Amino acid sequence: MSNQIEREFDAPKESVRLNKFLSEAGVCSRREADRLIESGRVTVDGRRAEMGMRVTKDQEVCVGKKVIQKKDRMVLLAVNKPTGIVCTEEKREKKNIIRFLNYPTRITYIGRLDKDSEGLLLMTNNGDIINKMMRAGNCHEKEYKVTVNKEVTKEFVRKMSEGVPILDTVTRPCKVEKTGKYKFRIILTQGLNRQIRRMCEYFGYQVTRLERVRVMNIELGNLKSGEYREVTGRELDELYEQLKGSSNNTVYEEQ
Repeated sequence: MSNQIEREFDAPKESVRLNKFLSEAGVCSRREADRLIESGRVTVDGRRAEMGMRVTKDQEVCVGKKVIQKKDRMVLLAVNKPTGIVCTEEKREKKNIIRFLNYPTRITYIGRLDKDSEGLLLMTNNGDIINKMMRAGNCHEKEYKVTVNKEVTKEFVRKMSEGVPILDTVTRPCKVEKTGKYKFRIILTQGLNRQIRRMCEYFGYQVTRLERVRVMNIELGNLKSGEYREVTGRELDELYEQLKGSSNNTVYEEQ
């Protein structure tokens, strides 16, 4: 699969709306792009941009003094990571996620999933978005479906949701819902190392399957194991809106 904006620029003189161009370049949402254009901060070929205008690949687009170049255009992928694939860029790891995807543009993962976990993994070339999405202090939601080796009880659900002492801290209160005899759904707003597995182990449970199904507004949906899709359009715009005001300090996570 190739980046949508690259496809749109394949044909000579093909154009896209300026606000869409800025959004998919990783600058801001289309709504915020319209505000930038209206305020006069965006220029095209040295001239003040106008609302609703379109641009081609040969034109120079600037926000303030910053030129938005082809290399700046953002890639954001939703990947259904299979079990056995490792979230690392270490070349000596034969089953690393970079080699597995073999994507033509350099990208990296947003929040790790451990080797035995599966499901939604976001990958991008935009480092600012990575940390804004995954830093625990920003309290962005990540949702998981979990299967364990013992029956899920009301007491287990209550205690998991109230906070669990692991890794010299107590986990933040979270949403937990029983979905089957051995299954539950959990929504976290932090990213401690192997958090869900450690929380379950504290109560004597072992995780037999862990699948991430949502990060903020981006859902796994019907994406098949090993496949990926591009995050664009309204979905990307909504993500930008949710990231407003988020810190981008470096973070680490692995579930």
